[in-house]
Amino acid sequence: MNDNQIDPWDLRIRKAKYRGSHRGTKESDLVVGGFFDRYHASWTEADLAWFEILLEEQDVDILAWAFGTAAVPPRLEGAQMQLLKKLDFVEVTK
Repeated sequence: MNDNQIDPWDLRIRKAKYRGSHRGTKESDLVVGGFFDRYHASWTEADLAWFEILLEEQDVDILAWAFGTAAVPPRLEGAQMQLLKKLDFVEVTK
C-alpha cells in the first residue's frame, strides 16, 4: 500500500462511524453512534462485520432491540447485541 491509499480497515471504520452517527433521528444517532464510539476501538473483524449488518436494519427495529421491546433476530444475537442492550454508552443531558 502506498502513501495515497487508505487502509481498508480504516475506510470501513470511517464509514461505520459516519453511518452510525447519521441515522436520521437523534435517538438513533445516540444509540447506534454512541455504541460505535464506545466499542469500536477494540473490535475484531467479526465485530465490525456484525455492526455493518446492524447498520442495514431499520432504526425502529434497532431501538426496539436495544430497549428490549422486541425480540432480536438470531443472526444479530450475541455478545455485541448484549453490549448494545446495556445502553451504558448513551449520555443523557437535560
